[in-house]
Amino acid sequence: MLDVCGLESLEQLFSHLPAEVKFNRSLDIPNGKSEYEIVDYFRARGLENGSIASSFLGAGVYSHYRPVLVDVVVSRGEFLTSYTPYQAEMAQGTLTSIFEFQTMICQLTGMEVANASMYDGSSAVPEAAMMAARITKRHHMLVAKSVHPEYRTVFRTYAKHQEMPITEFGYDAVTGALDLVDLESKLNDQVAAVIIQSPNFFGIVEDVKAAAALAHKHGALLVVTFTEAVSLGLVEPPRDADIVAGELQSFAISPCYGGPFAGILATKEKFIRQIPGRLVGETTDTHGNRAFCLTLSTREQHIRREKATSNICTNQALIALMATVFMTVYGKEGLRELAGQNLSKAHYLAEGLKKRFSGGFFNEFVVSTNGNAAEAVNDRLLEKNIVGGLPLGRFYPELNDCMLLCATEMNKREHMDEVKKAFLA
Repeated sequence: MLDVCGLESLEQLFSHLPAEVKFNRSLDIPNGKSEYEIVDYFRARGLENGSIASSFLGAGVYSHYRPVLVDVVVSRGEFLTSYTPYQAEMAQGTLTSIFEFQTMICQLTGMEVANASMYDGSSAVPEAAMMAARITKRHHMLVAKSVHPEYRTVFRTYAKHQEMPITEFGYDAVTGALDLVDLESKLNDQVAAVIIQSPNFFGIVEDVKAAAALAHKHGALLVVTFTEAVSLGLVEPPRDADIVAGELQSFAISPCYGGPFAGILATKEKFIRQIPGRLVGETTDTHGNRAFCLTLSTREQHIRREKATSNICTNQALIALMATVFMTVYGKEGLRELAGQNLSKAHYLAEGLKKRFSGGFFNEFVVSTNGNAAEAVNDRLLEKNIVGGLPLGRFYPELNDCMLLCATEMNKREHMDEVKKAFLA
């Protein structure tokens, strides 16, 4: 570089700079280290943070075991470095994995068609609502207060400039399930969709069939969302819904401070042309061999902007692949067994605690803190390297003395016993 510039030294290169801004000494940093020394250094720093023995924090992000095979597969170059499967002849591996993903999501949810994944569960909900508005030609939305509070916040952000009014309806103060009387009182011929969550934010399994009957009676669609995908190993799939929107973080996707995750959107086949994003379909190549391609992409990059169903311009293919490998490894029986472990551990944890709601729950439930501040209970647990539950007062003022607890297959009996002691202290 100096030769090209006609200079003999770096000093000449920087000669135009005032002396007071020049740095005329060596940087005060240690010499470089070898790779194994760097690894040892960061391991030591990690130990200074202490080790968390167990976590009982759920509320939309769950601690589950991640099979080693997941990272082995997704780290392969053809998956890790691929961008997007527009050129089918160059992306058969990616297209095949997405096709399998769509198939498994349909089996999991009881729906007939699923797209190639969404960014996450929170953005899948408003996409489902906008889809319902296109189908029904209505715009008013009814959303249960028992839907994840942050999902509802994201939905309100989407709806702000969509001319899509949102009305919330309540939950039963005793069971924690939907208040069907309140729902019916707010239904009318302007409602496009009723949006519920099951298991809901309180962990209660909802009566999807009853909610669907009320919605359909008034010509509205039913959107069912979920945050805990493992529940579908035991809970009846929401077949009575018109659209299912959910989050697959539980399927081998690391919590990693809240993302990236992978959402899903599935529906009935008759609504296929209103589903956002894109779908991978099966076909044959010129030699008659089985092949895959992008079949339907009703998005703004492929069709006229005013005809697009959404501005979604990608999918979480690599993250969705993690979930696909997870579902393949566990299979139907394995997922059922995993869900059974979650159910059993949560119900063991709930024994002896003062549950706030009487409704049936999966692996989360709301518990009263018995007059103690929820933060104080969590502080006592943190002293034992245990992360407690979520204080609910920040989202539900009427539940200010309550906490949402979650138990998964990762929690040990001795740690669950410590949680019980913390509540009784």
